[in-house]
Amino acid sequence: MNIYGLLGKNIGYSFSRNYFSKRFEKDNAACEYQNFDIPSIEELPSVLAAQDIKGMNVTIPYKQAVIPYLDTLDPVAAEIGAVNVVKFDTNNRLIGYNSDYYGFSESLKPLLTDGVKKALILGTGGASKAIAYALDQLGIAYQYVSRTPAAHQISYEALDAAMIESHQLIINCTPLGTHPNIAQCPPIAYDHLTADHILYDLIYNPEETTFMKHGKAQGATVINGLQMLILQAEKSWEIWNE
Repeated sequence: MNIYGLLGKNIGYSFSRNYFSKRFEKDNAACEYQNFDIPSIEELPSVLAAQDIKGMNVTIPYKQAVIPYLDTLDPVAAEIGAVNVVKFDTNNRLIGYNSDYYGFSESLKPLLTDGVKKALILGTGGASKAIAYALDQLGIAYQYVSRTPAAHQISYEALDAAMIESHQLIINCTPLGTHPNIAQCPPIAYDHLTADHILYDLIYNPEETTFMKHGKAQGATVINGLQMLILQAEKSWEIWNE
């Protein structure tokens, strides 16, 4: 039995376990997918020692914290600075990859128009780094927005009408609005959105977040994170088996 799993914290809700379990059942594969739900990244060595793991996905809050525990990084993951896929090679070395950027980019492409030149990335965690990399590859300029902005980042208070109107793509990389706290949403001026905007929420539960509802009310195109998750999961399987 080949063991795969998801490394994270408080991940009982996770998409990955259900997705891969169904995939393994459909393919009649001798594989099992588990949740490695640990309160601290320092417990990772004991998880690895307990069983023979073939590959892992990594989610909040360990996409950056896992890096010191890996033997090497794929060049793209190294550039992004965040890992959501870990491959165990034939020498049992741990290699970090990032498939989030691929899932985001490929799910966004069908929605893009020539008018989408600039983006706002809401949040600065591990997922946001993959989003920034994908936007670089797509030739879309971006601005980070944070509650506690560092250098080259801005605060939510700085998002005036001109900023909203000039950034046609807005990506929510924060957990605001995730079930069960579905009434929450990033504090932006939604009344300045137009039909030319795309609101992309990395959240997939609920299917339509408050962030997305506000966008729809203004005529904006909205998308949740489900297709991104499916695409990054399939890329994970490809990485583990290449």
